[in-house]
Amino acid sequence: MTEIPAPADDRGRLSSLAMLLPFARPYRGVIALTFTGALLATLTQLVIPLVTRAVVDGPIAAGDRAGLVPLLALALGFGIAEAALFFLRRWAMGISSLQLERDLRDALYQRLQRLPIAFHEGWSSGQLLSRATSDVSTIRRFVGFGAVFLVVNLITCVVVSVLLLVTCWPLGLAVLATSIPLVVFGLRWEARYNTESRRVQDEQGELATDVEEAVQGIRVVKSLGRSRLVFDRYDRTALRLRDLELAKVRTLALIWCLFEFHPQITLAVILVGGSLAVAGGALTVGGLVGFVALFTVLLWPILSLGFLLAQAQETASACDRIRELLDAPMTVTDRPGVVPLPVGTPARLRFEHVAFRFPGAGEPVLTDVDLDIAAGETVAVVGATGSGKTTMTALVARLFDVTGGRVTLDGHDVRDLPLHQLRTVVATAFEDATLFSMSVRENVTLGRPGADDDQVAEALRVAQADFVHELPWGLDTRIGEQGLSLSGGQRQRLALARAVLGRPSVLVLDDPLSALDVHTEALVERALRDVLAQTTALVVAHRASTVLLADRVALLQDGRVTAVGRHTDLLAQVPAYRALLSSESQLAGALTEAGSR
Repeated sequence: MTEIPAPADDRGRLSSLAMLLPFARPYRGVIALTFTGALLATLTQLVIPLVTRAVVDGPIAAGDRAGLVPLLALALGFGIAEAALFFLRRWAMGISSLQLERDLRDALYQRLQRLPIAFHEGWSSGQLLSRATSDVSTIRRFVGFGAVFLVVNLITCVVVSVLLLVTCWPLGLAVLATSIPLVVFGLRWEARYNTESRRVQDEQGELATDVEEAVQGIRVVKSLGRSRLVFDRYDRTALRLRDLELAKVRTLALIWCLFEFHPQITLAVILVGGSLAVAGGALTVGGLVGFVALFTVLLWPILSLGFLLAQAQETASACDRIRELLDAPMTVTDRPGVVPLPVGTPARLRFEHVAFRFPGAGEPVLTDVDLDIAAGETVAVVGATGSGKTTMTALVARLFDVTGGRVTLDGHDVRDLPLHQLRTVVATAFEDATLFSMSVRENVTLGRPGADDDQVAEALRVAQADFVHELPWGLDTRIGEQGLSLSGGQRQRLALARAVLGRPSVLVLDDPLSALDVHTEALVERALRDVLAQTTALVVAHRASTVLLADRVALLQDGRVTAVGRHTDLLAQVPAYRALLSSESQLAGALTEAGSR
């Protein structure tokens, strides 16, 4: 779970909210119009108490009915103006807040797409999802309402306080004196609310993760009959979230209670003090009525400050959570001034003293890997579980960057190639096939959107994925989320078709045939040989047939390539290779039989 920060002081909260300034800058005109409309609409309310005082001390006191007409017309005119300004504020507010929400969400999504794999492996998807949805919506609500009225209401408080002092300075000072405890206790509870709000937002991310995992793994959950276990896990998180929400509600209730109680006490002070002032002749009846009317204008700004400050706290926490993503380091990026370099088809792939260690990990995964794969050659990497085979393949397309040595294509360090070029000339098929909720054609052409129908058909033939033509709408059939409407073997075949589409310069296969039956695997391998003959391939091998696709085999041990050669040579000369194969009788039997021919 994400670590809960210490309560932010006022400077910290302002710093958090300052993150929004670059996103608000393009809409500063509309935002200024929003503030202007809200401020003028609020200030027009102040005319009514002044008109009320004039009515009481003038036409009513003098019995002049005709004198009421212009004053009432003036009040009506300001009422109409207030309504028009209210419409203007709502219109401008909607435009600015929705535009800013869109830009912020776009920036966040683009950042998530660019952040390295190492970042995503350290974050739960639920935490990312809650930041991209609920936190962004929290910011939109604050920008469209809270920020506007927080400033407008504070200005209103200042203006009304000045008018109260001008109307009757002793009563005005009394009103200001009663506000001191409100400020002191309000700031104290706002800091507490800030911490509780952050805990709630983080726990919402944990709950989203539980829901997402349960939905994505529904087949496993049902097949094992563990629905109750999954629900109990969800329920525990939901109960924690409820408890945190209740704690936040209690704090907010205390804040509301304080801000509700203050006006009642202050109004009692005004009525007692004002009555004494009228009795002593220091204040007219109209002046007292106007003073009370002015104070009633203050009721909404005072009452709203409680939830507006609470909303500001939630928004500051949301900004902090989003800034954690926007400020996350981009460890895999293009070097300054990088330009496309000539890479042949097929390309020569070399690992030169390559080392790799996961951030924050202890022992390195790879220590000194040397491997030279000639253009057009296929090399299978064999090793025990956890030896670093998958990590080694991930370095080719810079899913991770080496921490020592270098990986080259035709003599060019892959870090000197623009990422868009590198990931065009290098195609990867993973053991765990990932498909998206889009059409079959879109999934296959994901890496090469410009591929024509003939290229798509060839890729499907190689991957033995002709089953797509039997789907309801053929290549235009939309498959479900994660491709769950397809079998595991069908998903792998589509992922393989995606990798071989366009005949890349380097093809990286991380055991992409593991989910295929023996018959389909044989057909795929027969077609795949034609592709491998025209490209450079690095293949992680766990099965006999996969090893036999390779021209040479590399044995990976203790973070190093300890032996490279033809299978038959390694089987005869390298005891560690024989021991590795003997641990899987099926693989050993098939390869031994193949080697004896």
